[in-house]
Amino acid sequence: MDFELIYDMLGNRLRAIGGVPITYSRLGSQPRTLGPWTLEYDLLGTRLRAVGSTEISYSRWGNVPRTVGPWNCDYRKFGTQLLRLGPHELRYDRLGNRVRAIGPLKIFYDRLGNRPRRVQLPGEGQSLPDDLLLAIFLVLYWKEEEEESMAAAQRRRG
Repeated sequence: MDFELIYDMLGNRLRAIGGVPITYSRLGSQPRTLGPWTLEYDLLGTRLRAVGSTEISYSRWGNVPRTVGPWNCDYRKFGTQLLRLGPHELRYDRLGNRVRAIGPLKIFYDRLGNRPRRVQLPGEGQSLPDDLLLAIFLVLYWKEEEEESMAAAQRRRG
């Protein structure tokens, strides 16, 4: 079963995963809800703390997620690339730039290879199971944060 990833008209904000809407803050930079789940951020509004009742913990000195509810986040050495989110293994393309699969979900990108456009779940079903919806949202959200952080660092360097 295929589930489309819907972006806004400019193509820079994910608006829905399958039929599940994502809403944003008034300024439009931070997601506020994923379907029925409210997204909560830390006091500075910089780190996602919870999706609904599922809390997210981070490394002591950084912004590296360590747990999502009961799930552990496993990384490549030095915490640079997420390899597993709980029971869901992540698989990347050959260069390691794009996530190609999360557990049983396959991710397909646009023609330029920049934006994920759809996810495919083997078998038949009307909607993504909640655990896979949470996993795909978090992986795409964290990847986008990483890209924004790298772009900001590049702008500062000049």
